[in-house]
Order: sequence, then C-alpha cells, then structure tokens
Amino acid sequence: MSLLEVKNVTKRFSGLVAVNEVSMNVEEGQIVGVIGPNGAGKTTLFNCIAGALPPSSGSILFDGREVAGKKPYDICQLGITRTFQVVKPFGSKTVLYNTMVGAFAQTKLLHEAEHNALEVLKFLHLDHKKDVVSKSLTLPERKKLELARALATKPKLLLLDEVMAGLRPSEVTDMLPIIRKINETGVTIVIVEHIMQAIMNLSEKIYVVNFGKKIAEGVPHDVVANEEVIKAYLGDAYVATQH
Repeated sequence: MSLLEVKNVTKRFSGLVAVNEVSMNVEEGQIVGVIGPNGAGKTTLFNCIAGALPPSSGSILFDGREVAGKKPYDICQLGITRTFQVVKPFGSKTVLYNTMVGAFAQTKLLHEAEHNALEVLKFLHLDHKKDVVSKSLTLPERKKLELARALATKPKLLLLDEVMAGLRPSEVTDMLPIIRKINETGVTIVIVEHIMQAIMNLSEKIYVVNFGKKIAEGVPHDVVANEEVIKAYLGDAYVATQH
C-alpha cells in the first residue's frame, strides 16, 4: 500500500479547473518530484493534500486513511506537513520560537516542544541561531527555518513547495544533502521545484502537470526526454526544431 494515494483529484475555482483529475502514488521512503510550468496547478495540488483547500472531487488516501477535505491541523497531526514558496516566519520572534510553533502540533507541553525544536535546529545546523530574531536571517537561513518548523511537527510525509526558490546555485548545492538527510531519517518527501538540477538529483520518480492535468510520470531521465514535457516547458517551436 502506498503512503500517499491521490486518485483523480480535481479542484475548481468557479469556471477555472486548476487541478484536473490528477492521480499519483508515493511509496514510503521515496523522494518524488512534481514539476510543471508556472500556473500548472502544482501548489493547488499541495494545498488539497495538506488540507488548505478541499478538492472538488477525487480521493486522497494517506496511510490508507481518507484525508480529502480534512482540516490542515488534523492532517498535520496525522503526519503530513508542507512548506511554503514564500517563507514568512514571525519576524520579531526568535528562531527557536518559530520552530516551537511547529512542535506544538504534536505536544501541548512547553518543555517538550522546546526540546523537540532544539533537536531539529541541531539537525539542520541552525541551533547557533536559536536566539536570533528571524527577520535578521539570510534567505538560505530563512529557508532552513521553514524546514525546521515543518520538521518539528514530526512528519511522515513532507511536502516541499519550491524550498530552493531564490537561492544561488551554490546555495542550492548546499540544500540538496539536507533534503537527502531528512529523507534518510525516514521522512517521505514530495517536492515541487523549478530547478531541474535539484529535481533530477533528488527524485526517484517525477510527475509532470500542465494546465492542471498530469501529462507524464516516470523516472527522471525518461520524463525529461518526453516530448510532451519538453513542449510544456519550451514550446512547440522548440520541439519542431528537434525533428
């Protein structure tokens, strides 16, 4: 049984179909990539899985349990956590405080939340910044803090929404082993990313969406060679020049 089964999920906003009967399976322990042009429906799909938006139709099974339409905090307690494209920590609060916000998803005890948050910060080599207010962090550090807050919820499944967006190439290179290290602790990962170097390096399997529909799936090498995928990213004119 897959850890995550998305079955024919559709999300409509009035006349707009943002996600159109998308299905995907994620096995426990995998890193799975989701790619597609801007506006393809990737973040909307994440929002449906994480509970920020109820799907208009379809089924989302997590660990065999239907989660479609459940509240985000209930889904988080079951073990699904997501990060956001635009990181917005509590700027006037410390790094430790921000991380503890995530830890309180699994405990109501202050000392336990603090202990769990500190463990996560050590894991991400951010513990030396625990007393720093988050608005003074660099962008790579704020990205790590976003990861820390998510990991403090103790997820089984982590949804990463463009966690490397805005980073320099060297910073992307630094982030890759961090994501692998998270996965090696037993956390299954689904990652939306535009940086193909990152997706190709990390993913065991890739799903491609365009205009809300899944147009391809498979191992990275096969997917990036798929004509429909090339067309979605580079256009018909580019495809025509390759024949």
